[in-house]
Amino acid sequence: MDAIDRKIVSELQNNAKQNTKEIATKIGLSVTPTYERIKRLEKSGVIKKYVALVDREIIGKQIIAYCQITLFKHQKSLIDEFKQKMFNLSSVMECHHVSGNFDFLIKVAVNDMNSFQVFINEKLSVVEGISTIHSSFVLDSFKESTSYNLG
Repeated sequence: MDAIDRKIVSELQNNAKQNTKEIATKIGLSVTPTYERIKRLEKSGVIKKYVALVDREIIGKQIIAYCQITLFKHQKSLIDEFKQKMFNLSSVMECHHVSGNFDFLIKVAVNDMNSFQVFINEKLSVVEGISTIHSSFVLDSFKESTSYNLG
């Protein structure tokens, strides 16, 4: 990626609904090369997909929790099975295999505490191989970003 590609990606991270002409004007390039660069960035996988970011409170997701999960043992089959289970749980927004005092960090979004209790008791705690689950709840969010700094 060169400097122009970085500008294009930055623009799309800020507003993916911009048309090619708007982006071209902002980065100082004509429309056709801008379009070709965007298509190349998509094809190469730099741009994976376009999404709409929604206000979680408006859609009723009042509770955000981060769960630190430790498995009984580090075994490839157990790790792979855990990853697949997390992938299939719709309340799990993110799942990261991490180093440190626990094995996985997941971000969970649910409507309320009752929904979280159901999630823990009926979805998460029944996953084979989990030794411990420690949960932390978001009290206030003052910085949330989906954009990577390309500078």
